[in-house]
Amino acid sequence: MRLVIQRVKESSCVIDQIERSSIKHGLLILVGIEPSDTMEDVDWLAGKVSRIRLFDDESGVMNRSVVEAKGEILIISQFTLFASTKKGNRPSYIRAARPEVAIPLYESFIYRVKELTQVKVETGVFGAMMDISLINDGPVTIIIDSLLKE
Repeated sequence: MRLVIQRVKESSCVIDQIERSSIKHGLLILVGIEPSDTMEDVDWLAGKVSRIRLFDDESGVMNRSVVEAKGEILIISQFTLFASTKKGNRPSYIRAARPEVAIPLYESFIYRVKELTQVKVETGVFGAMMDISLINDGPVTIIIDSLLKE
């Protein structure tokens, strides 16, 4: 699994010109899933999200988690995170998991993040064409891949 985590001042998801979800101060998390991903990847990444310190403390140092900062989370599925651009000019998405594998893992990730953080967690719709808006705070953008576990 691969996450792109952005610290945001606000973010929203619009589908068919209707706002589906929105958050204020918090994290926008884009989630990509590979066929080899398992619940172990879900648990490891959800734990990382709940503990990663991306918010400033009183000294202006990124030393607080989303929980400590009383932030919110917007989670969006994004199969394009596993695009292969090695050959040609049109990306290939063969490394992205098919819906029958990806949907249960995506839903489990959402559940685990809610469980571990106890903050407001909003989502997009898996497989939908979504317009995602954000005001990146910092900007702060972190990429975490469960395969690399760095």
